[in-house]
Amino acid sequence: MTARLYSRLGALSGMAAAALTFTLTAHAAGEVTLYTTREAGLIQPLLTAFTAQSGVKVNTVFVKDGLLERVKAEGARSPADVLMTVDIGNLVDLVEGGVTQPVKSPALDAAVPANLRAADGQWYALSMRARVLYADKKLPLNSFRYEDLADPKYKGKVCIRSGQHPYNTALVAAMIAHDGEAKTEQWLRGVKANLARKATGGDRDVARDILGGICDIGIANSYYVGQMKNAKPGTDARKWGDAIKVIRPTFAGKNGGTHVNISGAAVAKNAPHRAEAVQLMEFLVSDSAQAFYAETNYEYPVRKGVALEPVIGETIGELKADPLPIAEIAKYRKQASTLIDKVGFDQ
Repeated sequence: MTARLYSRLGALSGMAAAALTFTLTAHAAGEVTLYTTREAGLIQPLLTAFTAQSGVKVNTVFVKDGLLERVKAEGARSPADVLMTVDIGNLVDLVEGGVTQPVKSPALDAAVPANLRAADGQWYALSMRARVLYADKKLPLNSFRYEDLADPKYKGKVCIRSGQHPYNTALVAAMIAHDGEAKTEQWLRGVKANLARKATGGDRDVARDILGGICDIGIANSYYVGQMKNAKPGTDARKWGDAIKVIRPTFAGKNGGTHVNISGAAVAKNAPHRAEAVQLMEFLVSDSAQAFYAETNYEYPVRKGVALEPVIGETIGELKADPLPIAEIAKYRKQASTLIDKVGFDQ
């Protein structure tokens, strides 16, 4: 663990005695139950700091799969107050499944841009990850459009994980939202024709295969760059990270934005501790909490003005996210999945 991270943890642990970076309503000691699909260990220091500052105990329940089904089955007796997921699709599913409730919070609205939250307050993004281009560092390439993945000049040079993985389904959904299904189908067929290998594996495998000479470029998530380039020198992960440069792609003619996905949260419909649930969500978009997301998880903060983790800042830089509301993109997830199967992308 770096000295910088120790400093951040120390700052978070000392929040109870420090000046708040946002306004919290005073509450008597209480509790809040968090259901999360995100590994609890990744956010536990934040939850510990929240308790130290607010006096509110956080009961954390990790739900790997079936979050919606679980909350539905529990019904009105569910102890869940906050529902946290690592994908916009899962958040939208919770809303459509009727297990969330709207929130009116000036603190949340001020911290989270409008395109990264529900218009009616049903959910809010907490952090972002960008879908970026990994490229052989020797390539004379400084800019890229997602549409370029289908350019015949890259035939046999593209690596990517399964098209049906939520990361890629979301990207295809964004393409449909921007250009329609017909153009997206043509694009998908072009990308498939350019694959150097079957669409499989994980995002870090894209960097691995670039190092191995299997492909020249590929699409993957931004936070893996931090994991690889901060890995111990001499490890495989570090070698993969050192083999690539990273470019923020944009959609052609679409205001120059890069596709992002989010982690986010909503207040449960039957939350027994609604006030504390909102309090926790407000805390998670505070300056200090957002800096922790950036420092430890290599994610992009949703709150403006929060410093990036140094390697992410140096390697990828400041993010200009696609301005299309992410909830609009999520509407096309099923259509995207059907289209991926139609073109046989993963075969």
